[in-house]
Amino acid sequence: MAFTSVLTVVGLLFVAVVTANIDYVYHNYTELTRVLGETALQCPGIMQVYTVGTSVQGRELWVMEISDNLGDHEPGEPEFKYVGNMHGNEVVGREILVYLIQYICQQYQAGDSRIRSLVHETRIHIMPSMNPDGFEYAEAYTPPTNPNETDWTYLAGRYSFFDNGERYDGFNGTDLNRNFPELNTLVYRYENTSGPNHHLSVPDDFWTGNTVSLAPAPETKLVMDWILRYPFVLSANLHGGEVLANYPYDLSRTYPNNPTAYTRCPDDEVFRELSKAYSLAHGTMAKCGVTQPCYTDDFACQDGITNGAAWYSTTGCMQDFNYLASNCFEITLELSCNKFPPEAELVQFWEDNREALLQYMEKVHSGIKGFVRDTNNNGIADAVISVRGINHDVTTARDGDYWRLLVPGTYRVTASWGGWTQEKTCTAANRAGVCDFVLGAPPTQPPSTSAASPAMPLMWSSVLAIAALVFSWLRP
Repeated sequence: MAFTSVLTVVGLLFVAVVTANIDYVYHNYTELTRVLGETALQCPGIMQVYTVGTSVQGRELWVMEISDNLGDHEPGEPEFKYVGNMHGNEVVGREILVYLIQYICQQYQAGDSRIRSLVHETRIHIMPSMNPDGFEYAEAYTPPTNPNETDWTYLAGRYSFFDNGERYDGFNGTDLNRNFPELNTLVYRYENTSGPNHHLSVPDDFWTGNTVSLAPAPETKLVMDWILRYPFVLSANLHGGEVLANYPYDLSRTYPNNPTAYTRCPDDEVFRELSKAYSLAHGTMAKCGVTQPCYTDDFACQDGITNGAAWYSTTGCMQDFNYLASNCFEITLELSCNKFPPEAELVQFWEDNREALLQYMEKVHSGIKGFVRDTNNNGIADAVISVRGINHDVTTARDGDYWRLLVPGTYRVTASWGGWTQEKTCTAANRAGVCDFVLGAPPTQPPSTSAASPAMPLMWSSVLAIAALVFSWLRP
């Protein structure tokens, strides 16, 4: 107890000297750790750092939690996440997420009503780097003098390290965005056999590797566990190499015969709206005739969005895993033609993305929401929410709360659990319409783990932040 008290006193002393300025620079792992710790100290009432685990080389996969109820799921409040730097050499997303964290802290303290509403009504999780090992490699890499020798801007540091002690050269290893369970072929088969359409089980051979992908990297397994433990509603993962918003499905139904066939998921209309919420608010992404295309495809002239499979088919992608294995709707954001642009350009990337980042987060509050309760007013976990005409269901969280992203309109919605069902007419809107359900009195169920608290407690977060700050002062 004495140790906790000392931390509190020291932390209060340090808060007074933490700078509020955003430095538009690249942050290596040490600097990233320091900045996250400092920002958590600056806004201790709404921010804390936690880790989902460590990379192959022992670096933490840090997450900043932003909420007015730190450390726990608040019934009725949706949870949102951003993930950056999945490919180690695609770095713009990593840095603008660091800036976003600092910006939210600054604006919250300044009394910005929009930011305060977002923080008070949403539990936000931001992972700036899913591949910290790859970033360290990419940042230190010296390109060859002969440009034809290797396309270093495209490959160096892209992959995570092998987990078997083999030498890593930056061009081999595990592509984390091809390393998730390949659930698309399962759901395509189930569409014809009335099989499950949500929360699909991970195939047994995924854990040992199969013909589709390597065995899962430690980073993949950690993020999978993170996705499945929290009641995330909406997400985006940030990449580089193009400028567009990409949405499911990522694998063509007719692959490999027609690998670029537009492949709709049941929520295609919702995903198009989500993608445009980002692209239309972005500084250049949807500016047709103004923005120079990265390559031959001018995505700006199609609202800055594309179906994943229609662009090119890939297997084992994280956005499809989110949609098929959890309640979470995720899109992939490509934010720069150059994967590792000069540092001087970072401030413009931040300006181009700032409003889009905020508007996309606010979409977590669209559609319908509510509670499923029994006749004794107890919340029912794992009840299934079905929308007539959309062959994809979601389930309730620990307290019986749910969120169903939908485009505005009127829907017939059914809640079911343990043999009980209730159907209602629900109205979806840009600000989620409330649609509650009452089922029969079921037997008591064990607590759900879908709203797990962070893997690292708040006290350890404080230790991290203070240690990082002291270390930064001691550096020459």
